[in-house]
Amino acid sequence: MTHVLVTGGAGYIGSHACKALKAAGYTPVTFDNLVTGWQDAVKFGPFEQGALSDRARLDEVFATYKPVAVMHFAALSQVGEAMSQPGLYWRNNVEGSLTLIEAAVAAGCLNFVFSSTCATYGEHDNVVLDEDTPQIPLNAYGASKRAVENILRDFGAAYGLNHVIFRYFNVAGADPEGEVGEHHRPETHLIPVMLEAIDGKRPALTIHGSDYDTPDGTCIRDYVHVMDLVDAHVLGLKWLEEGKGSRVFNLGTGTGFSVREVIDASRAVTNREVPHSEGPRRAGDATKLVSGSSRAAGELGWTPHRSTMPQMIADAWQWHLHGHYDH
Repeated sequence: MTHVLVTGGAGYIGSHACKALKAAGYTPVTFDNLVTGWQDAVKFGPFEQGALSDRARLDEVFATYKPVAVMHFAALSQVGEAMSQPGLYWRNNVEGSLTLIEAAVAAGCLNFVFSSTCATYGEHDNVVLDEDTPQIPLNAYGASKRAVENILRDFGAAYGLNHVIFRYFNVAGADPEGEVGEHHRPETHLIPVMLEAIDGKRPALTIHGSDYDTPDGTCIRDYVHVMDLVDAHVLGLKWLEEGKGSRVFNLGTGTGFSVREVIDASRAVTNREVPHSEGPRRAGDATKLVSGSSRAAGELGWTPHRSTMPQMIADAWQWHLHGHYDH
C-alpha cells in the first residue's frame, strides 16, 4: 500500500482529502487528536489518534506505515481566538508543525504538502492576490502559518524536504456523495451558519457591516469548493512524486462573493428565506479579499469546476439535511 499521513484527517478539509487520496489510489492514514475532528469522519483508511507535540507517537506512526508523503491540515484556525490567545496558536500550529516536520525528515519521508492560508498576506484590499503578494499577516493565525512555511523552506535547504504549500481563503460545500461534510462545534463559517439559521437551528444570521465600498455594501470573499480544494492537494502530491521540487500555489476563483450574494444564492438553492439582521463591522475585516490561481491552473492543471456558489451551497445543504457525526 502507498500510505500518505494526513494530519487533521478527521476534520472538515482533511476528511475530504482522505476520500480524494483513496480515489487516487493511496491509503490515507489519519493522525488526529480529535479536539476539533470527528472519528466518524475517518472512513477511508487507518486512524491513529495522537498529538503533533508527541514526537514518540509520531515516530511510531511513521515506522508503522512508512508513508510516501505527509499532507498536513492539523491546525487551529479561528481568527478571533488567534487575536485573543496568540500563544495558543504559536504553540499548537508552529511547535506542533515543527515536531511533525522533524519526525518526517528523521523517517526519510521527504514529500510534504502543507495547508497554509491566504491570511499570511494580511490586508490587501481590492487586489487579486498571487503567490508574490507581500506576506504581512494581521494575526497569530496567519503569522503561525507563515512561520511553518519558513520552517519548510529551511528544512528543504538543509535536508532536501520537498514541499508544496497551498494558500487559500474560504472553503465551502461538502462531499456530493454525502460520506463526509462540514461539522464544527461551534460553527463559525458563513455558509453552514446561514443554513442553520434557515433551518431554525440558530438565531438569525448577522451581517457584519453593510457600508463597505462594494456594489451591495457587504464585504467580498473568495470561496472554493472543498472537493476542488482537495483535488489540488492530490495534484500537489503528484507534483512532488514527479520530482518537480518545492512550490507555492494560491487556490481561489479570483472573483469572490459578497455576503448578500451568498444569502441570495442560499435563498435560490433552498427555496427558503434566510433570516438575517445587520450589525456593525468587525475589527480587521477587509473590504474585498480574493485569490487568483493562475499558477495552479497552468502548472498543476487545476480547475475549480465545482466552485460556483449555487453548487457549494447545494452540496452543503444536502449535508446539512442528511449528514452528521456523533463521535
